[in-house]
Amino acid sequence: MAELRGRLVPVVVAGLGSGACAAIAGNQDWASIDRGGDATATAFSSAAASTLDATAPPVTALALVLLATWGVVLVSRGRVRLAVTWLGLLAALGVVGFAVAAWLATPGNLVDVRASVEVAASRTVWSYVGVLAAVVASATSVLAVRSVGRWPEMGRRYDAPGDGAAAPPPAVPLEEQTNLDLWRAIDDGRDPTTTTDGPSDGARH
Repeated sequence: MAELRGRLVPVVVAGLGSGACAAIAGNQDWASIDRGGDATATAFSSAAASTLDATAPPVTALALVLLATWGVVLVSRGRVRLAVTWLGLLAALGVVGFAVAAWLATPGNLVDVRASVEVAASRTVWSYVGVLAAVVASATSVLAVRSVGRWPEMGRRYDAPGDGAAAPPPAVPLEEQTNLDLWRAIDDGRDPTTTTDGPSDGARH
């Protein structure tokens, strides 16, 4: 069990960390105008910063979906857990796709709207962070799909009461119950004076 838990922790930590980095990176500018020393280029850069969006919103959106699936994986079991793990893999692959597309297109998009101003655009560090985080997130999701069946699961004692809840303990005659048994019965919402043999002595009188 300790070995399995040891494999679970690094994969989940890497998945959560890379997903968070991708979500943050997608909300940052992936390209910027090279201002240089030209006053016209500098003016254009300032105007472009207020009118153009060099961020990657799809990367952030899918990264948030990926983070949500990791949370569900930690608290679910069985087929539900496996299905959510596959959903996380699909989200991670989507993050990779949108990150690569944004990395390739964003600098060109900025330059294409430069009109007659001779400026150049370059990628920011956030574009590299976004792509790298997307690749790591995809790799950890693949590992999760392959090994989720061997990961330890949360105990059923954390489940909400329902059809699968454990049956209450058998009733004990009142005279054999201790004070602790009485308080436990009351805390469970049971009548401690009720036994399997019928109504209590007080009820017969």
